[in-house]
Amino acid sequence: MSLQVEKLEKNMAKLTVEVPAEQFEAALKTSFNKNKSKFNIPGFRKGKAPQAMVEKMYGEGVLYEDAIDVILEETYPDAAKESGLDIVSRPEIGVEQIEKGKAFIYTATVAVKPEVTLGEYKGIEVEKAKPEVTDADIEAELKKVQEQNSRMITVEDRAVENGDQTVIDFDGSVDGVPFEGGKAEDYPLTIGSHSFIDTFEDQIVGKNIGEEFDVNVTFPEDYHATELAGKPAVFKVKVKEIKVKELPELNDEFAGEVSEFETLDEYKADIKAKLAETKQQQATTENENNVVEKVVANAAMEIPEPMIDQQVNNMIEDYARRMQSQGISLEQYMQFTGMTAEKLQEQMRPQAERRIRTRLVLEAVVAAEKIEVAEEAVEAEFAKMAENYKMEVEQIKSIMGETGLAQMKEDMAVQEAVDFLVAEAKLV
Repeated sequence: MSLQVEKLEKNMAKLTVEVPAEQFEAALKTSFNKNKSKFNIPGFRKGKAPQAMVEKMYGEGVLYEDAIDVILEETYPDAAKESGLDIVSRPEIGVEQIEKGKAFIYTATVAVKPEVTLGEYKGIEVEKAKPEVTDADIEAELKKVQEQNSRMITVEDRAVENGDQTVIDFDGSVDGVPFEGGKAEDYPLTIGSHSFIDTFEDQIVGKNIGEEFDVNVTFPEDYHATELAGKPAVFKVKVKEIKVKELPELNDEFAGEVSEFETLDEYKADIKAKLAETKQQQATTENENNVVEKVVANAAMEIPEPMIDQQVNNMIEDYARRMQSQGISLEQYMQFTGMTAEKLQEQMRPQAERRIRTRLVLEAVVAAEKIEVAEEAVEAEFAKMAENYKMEVEQIKSIMGETGLAQMKEDMAVQEAVDFLVAEAKLV
C-alpha cells in the first residue's frame, strides 16, 4: 500500500491510497466466496460456477462493491494512522481506479482536528452566581410535595372547569368521514393541558357529566398526518367523569406524614437547608459555564463541516438510545411528533457546534498550561467507578483497556482545565 496526503482548505485533507493488484485480486476472491450462492449460471449448480464464469456472465463489476469494502477494512485504518493526521470524521470515499489486474486506487476525504488560537483565558471576569434561597423557593418545594400527596375527588355537582381531570368519549370526522385515531372511549383528559389540537379542551369547559356535544377544531397546517393537515374536523364528545385534585393542608400533621419532623417549621427549615445545598451546586456549575463560555468566545478556530455532521450523528444515536430505554423507538417518536430526520439534525446542529468548540478550547488550555492528570487522581477515579458499578478495580481497568484509559485521562484533564479557568477567573 502506498499513501499520498493532500491538505485541503477549511481543515480538510485527502488521502490517496494505492493498493497492489494482488491485494485487490484477493479482495475480489473474498467477494466471490461471499456471494457465489446468489448467482445462477446455466450448466452449473447454484454456487458452483467458477469466478471467471460469473464475471463473464454478469460483468467484472458484479464483485466490486464487496471487494471495495474488504479493501477499505484492510487498508484505511493503516492509511489513517500513517497519515499522521488527527482525523475527526468518517471518510468520504472516492474510487479513482478499479480494474482487474491493476492497482486499486481510492481517495478518502476527511476532516482534520482544527487548530485553536486561544484569546484571553486567564483572569476572565464574569458575574458571580448567587445561590439564594427565597421564601418562594420553599413554598414551591412544599407545593410539589403537596401535589405528590394529593388525591383525586370525583365532582358531580358542577360543570367542567379549567384544570379538571375528565374522562370523555369522542368520535371525530372530517367532511363526515371518520379518520384513523379519531375515536376513543373512556379517554382521560386534563383540561388546560393542551394535549389536544386547537381549542378542543376549551370547548369542554362548562359542560356537565352525561352531556353530549360537538367540538369544532382545525388541524394545524404542519400536522404530521398530511391527509388531515389544515382541515376542519368535528368531534362528537361526551363527558363521563369530572375529577379535581385535592391537596392536603399544610400543617404540623402534614409535616409529620411526609417527613421525619414533627412540625411544619422544622420541615421548612430542612427544606431550606437542602435547597441551599442544591443552589450552591447550581451556582458552581453556572460559574463554570459562564467562565468557559467567555473563554470559548475569545478563541478562534475553523471547524470543518464533516466534524459537526459527525457530532450531530453521535448526538442523534445517543438520543435514540435514551428513547429506546423508555420503550419507544426514534422512528415512533418522529411519527408521533411530526419530526423528521432533517429537522432533528437541524435542531441539534447548534448544540453540536457548541460542544465541539468548548471541547477544542479546553483541550487547548490543557496543552497551553501543560496540565497532566496525576496517577493518584486516576486511581481515585477507578475506585469511584468500581464502587458505582459494584466491581473490582482491576475488572474496570480490563474492560476499559488502553483506549478507554486514554479517553478517561483526556476527560479528567479537560475538567482540570475547567477548574483552572474558574480559579483564575474574577467572579464579581
